[in-house]
Amino acid sequence: MKIGVLFLHGFSGGPYEVQPFAHYIEQRIDWVVSIPTFSGHGDAENLAMKGYKAEHWMMEAEIAYRQLKKQVDEVIVVGFSMGGVIAMYLSIRYPVKKLVLLSAAAKYVSPTQLVKDIRAIAQDMVHNKLEENELFARYKFKFKNVPLSATIEFMKVVKKTEPYIKNIHCPTFIVQGELDGIVPSATAHILFQQIQSQQKQMYISDCGKHHICYSDDCEQWFDQVYQFLME
Repeated sequence: MKIGVLFLHGFSGGPYEVQPFAHYIEQRIDWVVSIPTFSGHGDAENLAMKGYKAEHWMMEAEIAYRQLKKQVDEVIVVGFSMGGVIAMYLSIRYPVKKLVLLSAAAKYVSPTQLVKDIRAIAQDMVHNKLEENELFARYKFKFKNVPLSATIEFMKVVKKTEPYIKNIHCPTFIVQGELDGIVPSATAHILFQQIQSQQKQMYISDCGKHHICYSDDCEQWFDQVYQFLME
């Protein structure tokens, strides 16, 4: 039986957000891996998000799913952040063998963690270490290149999917960082309760921030999710 894995990246991001986990899987098993780039997205320097709507991104995910399904017997969907929300949407509409949600943005912006992150950026600014701050480096392009209209469309993706989360029944693995400044860590527990699958697991990373595929303990959860996918 041929298996395909569809990876969906996050809002204002690109394939690089899920690439470490995709690479981990590709090194271990001969599955067909697909990592599409949503319209207006990509590398931080090349964002051009103006004019794109929630419907564009959701439709593009559907097209990517259908294209992959033509090549394989069964599809696993892995979604990061907004991609996690769209992955849930796909699992409600299409046959999905297994679902993996990474920092899934069913709720967004954790005020307490965001304040801590902003303080850390401010301290680095005072000590002229700003360029060494990983968070600042990752987001400085986005502050300039993500229009408010695109952020509103992202919120629409969440609102369109939220009422149907209880209809998810496929085996699901949720991964969430405790130190995520974008998605409150409580989101993972809410999703775990709402999803109706008989087979569901959760990994909370004590050191993980939003970009969970780059967490210090990523190899640990990569291995757990991989075992889950192989079962």
